Amino acid sequence: MFNKSLVVMAFLLAIAFDAPALPAQTAPPEIQPVLLQMIRDDAVHRELNLSEDQVRQVFAALEPIDGPWFRVRIRPAQERIETIDRLSEQLADALAEILDSKQLNRLDQLHNQALGTRMIVRDKTATALGLSPATRESLYEVFAKTDSVVAGVQQQSQAQSLDAAAAAKKIDKAKADEKKALVDALTNQQKRTLSSLTGPAFNFAAVKRMYPAAPELTSEGASWLQGDPLTLDGLKGKVVAVHFYAFQCINCRRNLPHYNRWHADYADKGLVVIGIQTPETAAERSADRVAAALQTEQIQYPVLMDAQSANWKQWSNTMWPTVYLVDKKGFLRRWWQGEMNWKGTPGEAQMRETIEQLLAEE
Repeated sequence: MFNKSLVVMAFLLAIAFDAPALPAQTAPPEIQPVLLQMIRDDAVHRELNLSEDQVRQVFAALEPIDGPWFRVRIRPAQERIETIDRLSEQLADALAEILDSKQLNRLDQLHNQALGTRMIVRDKTATALGLSPATRESLYEVFAKTDSVVAGVQQQSQAQSLDAAAAAKKIDKAKADEKKALVDALTNQQKRTLSSLTGPAFNFAAVKRMYPAAPELTSEGASWLQGDPLTLDGLKGKVVAVHFYAFQCINCRRNLPHYNRWHADYADKGLVVIGIQTPETAAERSADRVAAALQTEQIQYPVLMDAQSANWKQWSNTMWPTVYLVDKKGFLRRWWQGEMNWKGTPGEAQMRETIEQLLAEE
């Protein structure tokens, strides 16, 4: 129930002429956009008892939100936070018109459950609990300590100076300490109120769809070098692997055999592999040279020549190669940047496992 979140470290300083500066305060942490994440999932729809018409309205409300949400992931922290806050408010306003009061109350309970201890960052929840500013401030300090521990563990893990079991133990302890700090900060009445704000426990492990809809492919300055023109909307009902590459990029070339095998192993089971060649060098802007490379690499699936990088920008890519997996309803479910098997990383096996899971879904 208690999900990890990132923390925004900022300090508020006030200087009034010759008066001394006020003490620095710990800013509220950046919390996960759980409303944006969970409202698109079938398990949540069932928990809220949404009608088919309500589900259609929810997906319609997400259409103008998902693109900006996906693209802002690579922007600076403050811009990301402000955009996600705005989009979350936009979604909440739309849901207020779609759901009835009982459904909205349960959704709010799920929102709090998904945030765990971080639910008190929400003004609505803190007000309902009657938390004082001083209590919230003290809990923000606990959250910052937890996030510092998590960041340190991640750095140690990347440096291979801490094994997985020890890393998990440290993070679990930090989370347990954070939970205890919240419980200890509450009065008995506040604890009873907390129970009503979270409601019956929901199994978030059943939530599978947490990412936005995949951006549609664009034909702006692009042409299909191989295969018939495709759209993701027209591929609903299929699982789609979209990979961005540049044919002279060595890291890209090392991934190409994996995509070839995916096509060979899963095409008849409902997987569509699409390559998008976005040029990085002058030579990669030559359609003839790209087409020749398709033959050299024995690529048989559809390939789009993204000559003006319009698709690259539409997907807000940051590096070659990157591959995305899109489920049967058109939502992003997983992506991988770089070589999938870099230095023994079992990335291809993990992506293949996800492909099989998506193919098995209704």
